[in-house]
Amino acid sequence: MLGPSRPPQRRPGARPVPDVRTGVHGGAFGLALLALLALPAGVRGQPAGAATPAGAPAGDAPRQTESDAYTRYELLAPGSGRFRILYDVTATTPGARAYFNPIRRGSIATDERVTDLATGRPLPFAVVDGRVARAGGVAGADSTGQYISATLARPVPADGGEARIRIDKTYEDARSYRVDGGELVFERSLGIRRNAVVLPPGYELAACNQPSQVLQEPDGRVMVSFWNASPGEVPLVLRARRVEGAPGVGAVARSSVPAARLAERAAQTREIVYLLQQPETHSFDLYHDYTETRPGTSTYLNVVRAGSTVSRPSARNLDTGEPLAHEVVRGTEAIRRAGLDVAEATAETEVVVFRFPAVQPGASIRLRMSETYTDSARYRLVGDELVWDRAFGRPANAVVLPAGWMLTNSAIPAAVTTQPDGRVRLDFVNPRPDEIQVLVTARRRGR
Repeated sequence: MLGPSRPPQRRPGARPVPDVRTGVHGGAFGLALLALLALPAGVRGQPAGAATPAGAPAGDAPRQTESDAYTRYELLAPGSGRFRILYDVTATTPGARAYFNPIRRGSIATDERVTDLATGRPLPFAVVDGRVARAGGVAGADSTGQYISATLARPVPADGGEARIRIDKTYEDARSYRVDGGELVFERSLGIRRNAVVLPPGYELAACNQPSQVLQEPDGRVMVSFWNASPGEVPLVLRARRVEGAPGVGAVARSSVPAARLAERAAQTREIVYLLQQPETHSFDLYHDYTETRPGTSTYLNVVRAGSTVSRPSARNLDTGEPLAHEVVRGTEAIRRAGLDVAEATAETEVVVFRFPAVQPGASIRLRMSETYTDSARYRLVGDELVWDRAFGRPANAVVLPAGWMLTNSAIPAAVTTQPDGRVRLDFVNPRPDEIQVLVTARRRGR
């Protein structure tokens, strides 16, 4: 979310922006942070209890890492240059107690709030300078820049744990959001992969240079949403024009199309990673990450795909690191007795049931379900060639080849990386609400 190198500004009547300011929920945290600033520069801003990496100078926190970022821009009154930003992000540095988010240069930031998405409760925060952010783990932080420093509800759990937060703020930036020839223009380079822009009430989309879903909000506003599958920033240019007689905020917009056909793809939270074992086994490990937000929900049902068998299921709450209970239910009668809502169950149907504390109103839970599958139809060895042939319906999927195998074909475009253990990983992003038929082949190295 970094922008051009212009210093932060302040609109008339807005409060001054000092090096450190506390959020409305962060008075005690702010006093503590002011005390930290009295310490030597190498120590300022280090999260309490953070471990020092081997070989790092004393006072340096582990490098900040993050994932699953999603940004929603809500354009406010035309001509004001103001827009609300809701930024959902996951802190992933094990043991981290704080998360730093840059304030883009050239923008005036106001009305900041930070929320813990697991509990729905507000988090204390402060606005600090780049020296504090760098000491807190933000590599290359600009000492003249400003950052929102949010105190996490709990340290990030080890072994893949997460801390999910939402940063809510309003920017004023007349260069990004302006009126031109009677049309609204939102022009901004976006480095976050998943984004949505909501037009003001009474406006229709006139042009957008990035392939996007166009979806009407329940209150009548039009939303433009996209998933950037490229490694670079998207130079988004969006234009909108006023429509006379269009419904305003509060108007109920109903479509004749089923809601499932109009789900926002970029806002979906499911990710699946397939770790292929040697192809002679027809087996692969997988883990599936998913955020449950429906109040009262306390189970997740994984219906095993026909033709596959499942073993070694396990699950954990990524927000806390705690393991979750599970059971495997097989056959029509057992599924009925367990009271599971499984459509068209047969005697061969297999369901893995994961249980967790019921989701509270305004809260959510991030789950990771792990299993081993065996599927000779979709994962096999043909001669000396590994063949993986499987449909993916989720927007984000990854396939990791077995040790000792080189990639020879991928019918669907993928980003390819090599893991530290030498295994090749393919990441598939499908921004469309349909399936992709992934076909991958590989051969053993040295043959």
